[in-house]
Amino acid sequence: MVPARSTIVADTGWLSPVRRSTEWFMNLEEMIKASPDTPWKAVNEIKRLMWMPVIRSYFVLHGVRWGTGWSIYGLPVIQKFRGSAILIGDDFEMRNWFNSNPLGVNHPCILATWAADAKIEIGKAVGMSGARICAQTRVVIGDHVNLGANCSIMDTDFHSLNGRTSAPSFGASAEVILEGDNLIGMQTVILKGSRIGKGSIIGAGSVVAGEIPAKVVAAGNPARVIREL
Repeated sequence: MVPARSTIVADTGWLSPVRRSTEWFMNLEEMIKASPDTPWKAVNEIKRLMWMPVIRSYFVLHGVRWGTGWSIYGLPVIQKFRGSAILIGDDFEMRNWFNSNPLGVNHPCILATWAADAKIEIGKAVGMSGARICAQTRVVIGDHVNLGANCSIMDTDFHSLNGRTSAPSFGASAEVILEGDNLIGMQTVILKGSRIGKGSIIGAGSVVAGEIPAKVVAAGNPARVIREL
């Protein structure tokens, strides 16, 4: 006996995102009414839901497990070295469209690993807009971290200081760790070997090149502690 069509749909896990999208569209009027002063948010939600099957497939095809509670606005750029790992926790939010953040997204988020043993580890409830994260060794972003628009995190210099060559040499690499509960201001650059303590805030446009203790506000180039929290 052939199962009813409704049973087949119910048992097909791949169709569950589509089913959830349909439910969202049915509530579209309520979504718009709930945010009459910010209709652009409703537009972004519609676009996100329409693109969700494609975006989900893109992550899976690049070897990145799709988590629960993700909100991905547009396609990122994933460059994953064979054998490396990109691990992302639940409740992840990533904004790639230029108009998905009022601060403006200069380019899609980039997640890149440059060696077989490289790792990018992103915890739970992390948000980013137009971020660039490149790992030759290891980049760790703890739980509840918000990266402002167009931030960059890299654990390598890419090029050697001893020779002026156009080819990356990756001579100097050191892991980068954001311990969690961090707010990183827009356009911040976090360089190799940096560690940002739990609960610390980094001001916009800063360059972090070292260790920032926990529960402080730091800013500048290079970033220095301004005050404790």
